[in-house]
Amino acid sequence: MNASGSKSKRRAAVVSFSGVDGAGKSTQIRALASYLRHQGLRVSIVPFWDEIACLTGLREDAGHRIFKGEKGVGSPEKPVNRRDKNVRSWPMSCVRLFLYLLDAFSTRRAVRRALRSGADFIIFDRYLYDELANLNLRNPIMRAYARLTRLIVPRPDVSYLLDADPLQARARKPEYPLEFIYLNRQSYHDLSRILGGITVIPPMPVNDVQREVLHHALGALSGSIAQREPVVMQKAG
Repeated sequence: MNASGSKSKRRAAVVSFSGVDGAGKSTQIRALASYLRHQGLRVSIVPFWDEIACLTGLREDAGHRIFKGEKGVGSPEKPVNRRDKNVRSWPMSCVRLFLYLLDAFSTRRAVRRALRSGADFIIFDRYLYDELANLNLRNPIMRAYARLTRLIVPRPDVSYLLDADPLQARARKPEYPLEFIYLNRQSYHDLSRILGGITVIPPMPVNDVQREVLHHALGALSGSIAQREPVVMQKAG
């Protein structure tokens, strides 16, 4: 890919990264963004939790106050014991369905804003998919809900699911019980089958993952970015 004088006429490419905590999303996002910027392209990175998710302060405080979980981001040197998305009781699931619906509309607005930003590539650090994977997608109601979100949330040009071995993921980012990480990983794979169109990158060394991410990104986007039509925003109903 190279920067050309037709930049103003082309539509930005939208890419999302998803996966369990500790799957290596941040590492791969930095690598992809660095490569694209070296090609003279303008890259915008949109962190889902900071710029899209609604009522984040309330959600984190509830996990801390109600479920006695710890705040912050875990590290090998300083593990934490969070209790929020790993609480799968029915009352909490109902609350999630409401919050995730708000986030779905917020995601749609965020994509629209990003497409007007003048960037060539927009990379979402997590997407609504990462919230849907917190649901029990073996339940038919939850599967139907996940399908419903397709009417609201634009599909990125490329959606990556970075698969990871739960033991290794938890060693890198110790925040949730290992049992939940296994369940969460399975939910990501279930979601991939339910929604389709998600590129699953299997667990492998960091450099190999980087090559796979680059291969899929360039193969899907480099030849046609200048001719792409705007993302179709489907409306519910």
